Amino acid sequence: MNCTLKRGPETSSTQKILDQVLQDLHSFGVDISDTRVVDHDVRPGVKTDEGDGDAWPALRRKVLDANILVLATPIWMGQPSSVAKRVLERMDAFLGEIDEQGRYPTFGRVAVVAVVGNEDGAHHVTAELYQALADVGFTIPGGSSAYWVGEAMGSVNYVDLEKTPPKVADTIRTLACNAAHLAGLLKAHPYPAP
Repeated sequence: MNCTLKRGPETSSTQKILDQVLQDLHSFGVDISDTRVVDHDVRPGVKTDEGDGDAWPALRRKVLDANILVLATPIWMGQPSSVAKRVLERMDAFLGEIDEQGRYPTFGRVAVVAVVGNEDGAHHVTAELYQALADVGFTIPGGSSAYWVGEAMGSVNYVDLEKTPPKVADTIRTLACNAAHLAGLLKAHPYPAP
């Protein structure tokens, strides 16, 4: 899920890093798709369906049909985008959907995070997102989130880079490898009932 504030098809640094994560996931045999959340009318709220044309139920179905969720966001004022926060708010409904065995509908699914920005905050944003995703039942693979932070208040964005910095590319590759591996393990050997 691309949580940029830019509507499609506007160029987006968040889309660039998301595309790189998805490309590496695909190289590990993962079928991929993505959506730019801001292009959908996701209503505020914490229910599965907020009615009146709410686009979240269809996006929610995509999340639950996937084995791996990639949540990509820019950094705004040291925070995840408001779009990313909206997605997390809507995932709050998972907390009320625990089955008779005590499992959320997201159990057995993997979540990873990708972050870009021209200000400090990648670790803070990652921590916020990973904590929320774990709270609603996703499993987080080992390794760092994929992130790039340019010069504070700089004019060069991630999308402007001609080449991906080697450390960023290595981190993306490792993250994709670990996510694909963990998703395969969880699919073959689901969490046991408590």
